[in-house]
Amino acid sequence: MKMKMMVCPPSFTVRVGDEVTLPCENVIDGQQRCENTTWFFVGSGNRSAVELIKLGQIGENAKSKSDRLSVTENCSLVIKKVTVEDVGRYSCRQYKQKEGQQQAPDSPVHLSVIIMIEHKDADEVTLTCFVLKYEQFCGLTVKWLYEGKDVDKDNKDMKTSQSVCSATVSFLDSHFSYKSKSNLKCEVTDGYSGKVQLFTFSPQSLFLSP
Repeated sequence: MKMKMMVCPPSFTVRVGDEVTLPCENVIDGQQRCENTTWFFVGSGNRSAVELIKLGQIGENAKSKSDRLSVTENCSLVIKKVTVEDVGRYSCRQYKQKEGQQQAPDSPVHLSVIIMIEHKDADEVTLTCFVLKYEQFCGLTVKWLYEGKDVDKDNKDMKTSQSVCSATVSFLDSHFSYKSKSNLKCEVTDGYSGKVQLFTFSPQSLFLSP
């Protein structure tokens, strides 16, 4: 008996506060204002879907996000100033214009966010890079790089550790200037697609929706 492989939808990882464009892979050509397109959202830990975009217009339950949401000419979903509350599964659904029936299977996409935190204890500085994501499968690998190399290579003054979706690096503040910190990058690798992203160190607060 053959094991069925788990297929993961496309995944995007961005910083908190960034802008992201999520593609609609099943879009019907010829739409004037995405009048056949509806975008659904299911947040992490929540199984009820919310209509963000309903037939090209901002959904009734997404009014609080209306200043951050829009659709492009090809009906991709644009989210500005991404927050931790935007982490989740997005689905683009196409409807026939007259019949109101679903035209094709949903086109799903996952959105994750990366957060960096700096903590100082006496003279020791600890930097943490972690990713919030929708589901635990289709794992992401997170690690710190210094000048393009793993921090545990040729950097005896640095200590590093990794866990699920996060990585930390610690060092004495007196050994590194701010410029040195800018040489630290958080590398996020998508285990399913193989996509690798590098994020330069920059401490952040958790952006929450108003």
